[in-house]
Amino acid sequence: MNTHELAGKVAVVTGGAGGIGRATASLLTSEGAKVVIADIDAEAGGELAGELGASAAFQRADVSDAEQVQALIDFAVDRFGGLDIMFNNAGIGSDLKGLLSDDLADFNRIMGVNLFGVIVGTQRAARYMKDNGGGVVINNASIAAINAGVGMISYRSAKAAIAHATKCMAIELAPYRIRVNCITPAHIRTGITNYDMGPVLKYMQPLEREAQPEDVANAVVFLASDRAAQVTGVVFPIDGGTTAGPPYAQTTLIMSTAKPADGSTSAS
Repeated sequence: MNTHELAGKVAVVTGGAGGIGRATASLLTSEGAKVVIADIDAEAGGELAGELGASAAFQRADVSDAEQVQALIDFAVDRFGGLDIMFNNAGIGSDLKGLLSDDLADFNRIMGVNLFGVIVGTQRAARYMKDNGGGVVINNASIAAINAGVGMISYRSAKAAIAHATKCMAIELAPYRIRVNCITPAHIRTGITNYDMGPVLKYMQPLEREAQPEDVANAVVFLASDRAAQVTGVVFPIDGGTTAGPPYAQTTLIMSTAKPADGSTSAS
């Protein structure tokens, strides 16, 4: 059920042409917001804007370029008359390379999109919001921002930095009535998911339910709404309990293969 609680609000969604961005742009419009979809994929972004109708518009933007980000903010203000919600969602992944074998050739690009894009997106949106009654910024990081892991050191570092930067920016921007929060999704079924989560999900997170982009969109809409008026500087996991601890199936698997200290295989 749509409440239209975002009626009259204007939002920008970077990386909005597919996956989490697409689901969020769609839900924002259904809740009454006007949405600018930003992406480097002009074809997919334009098609989505057309599907969403007069409540949406597309603007091509590479978030690693500050001038393009500023042009995006200007476009939103010119097209819909303001900016209330900035969802810094755009991001790129990396190959699962170990630290010792990683040539770090993609380091600058990953940092440019995943970290600089979030910081400059927040900065440029906040410059407008500061003088226009405040607003909300939501930054998309990853479960990698919280849980350490093997490989993808550039990606993991960028995502961890987003979480910390969010807290810093929330403190600095609070006097201007700008709330800044960070979400950390895990194991979301999107177009770039390159493995079958079904057989292994129970070993990855306590909830065995396979998450969809709409689950993240629901969290974004909550954080963007007045229901979250007292929420800022939060790192919000959307992870099926991953950060709570090892899932039951993983624990029972370990216990089933464990041997008593005396070397016996069963208790008498």
